[in-house]
Amino acid sequence: MFHYKTNYSRNVLFQFLILSIFVGFLLLINVDFLLDLYIKNQATNTGYIVNGSILGLFALGLFRLVSLLLRYSREEVALKRFIENVQNDETRPTERISKKSLIYNRYIAVLEISKHNVAVNHSALASTQVATESTRLSLPRFISNILILTGVFGTIISLSIALLGASDIIDSADGISGMSIVIHGMSTALSTTATAIICYLFFGYFYMKLTDVQTELLSGIEQATTLYIMPRFTYQTDSMLHEVGNLVKALHAAANSMAQTQVDFSEAGRNLNTLTGTYADRLTRLNADIEEIKSLLRDGFRLSDHQ
Repeated sequence: MFHYKTNYSRNVLFQFLILSIFVGFLLLINVDFLLDLYIKNQATNTGYIVNGSILGLFALGLFRLVSLLLRYSREEVALKRFIENVQNDETRPTERISKKSLIYNRYIAVLEISKHNVAVNHSALASTQVATESTRLSLPRFISNILILTGVFGTIISLSIALLGASDIIDSADGISGMSIVIHGMSTALSTTATAIICYLFFGYFYMKLTDVQTELLSGIEQATTLYIMPRFTYQTDSMLHEVGNLVKALHAAANSMAQTQVDFSEAGRNLNTLTGTYADRLTRLNADIEEIKSLLRDGFRLSDHQ
């Protein structure tokens, strides 16, 4: 039985859209608070730089996530079409399938290997494909790992600014400017940490779903390879023994049928012999009756034996 979720990536994209709308709505109803926290009354550009860097990495990662989800959605459509072609006994299982799809390349790879009369190493093909696809997640993985660190980095910088402000308070008779720096540093530390945490939670969830989509897709390709591609082009020892066993069973059935046919022919021959003997007896009696009729005619018409 083939177990595969054909619309997994589309479901994840739908979740991404719904959650993005919900987050956008929350940001919209809290826009005044966010302006006060991130834009207004900033003594330095530290908050702009750190939060801008976090949001830039976040946006870059989301762009890569969405592009990969769209790509895997096309791969799922290609795999579904391939399975339908095989189940419908199409002459070419790759009919109406993109030549850039993973399932098309897998089919062509197995076909080319089988042309050289070499055993297909399914494990090697699977490992190669997993390694190739894992490289596509390098950027999202990197961003997922450093989002929290950027928040920590921003917090450290902000606390350093606050300590400088505290130093100014101690060294200066008028510590008003120093106090504003301290407040700014604490506010920036809070904003950068909050930004990093929120971005990490949002991005981390969809990065996890992306890995699930990739795993599900690769699992479907390996199932299709095992069920529909490998049996077409490869012959293992067990499969050959199974085929030989089926051939022996077929020959045994044919031999039984031939034996039964021979018995039927023997019976037909005996019936034919019996029928021939019956016809011979009837012919003999017919000849005797004819001779008797001839004798009666001679006696009745007083004919000689030679007439």
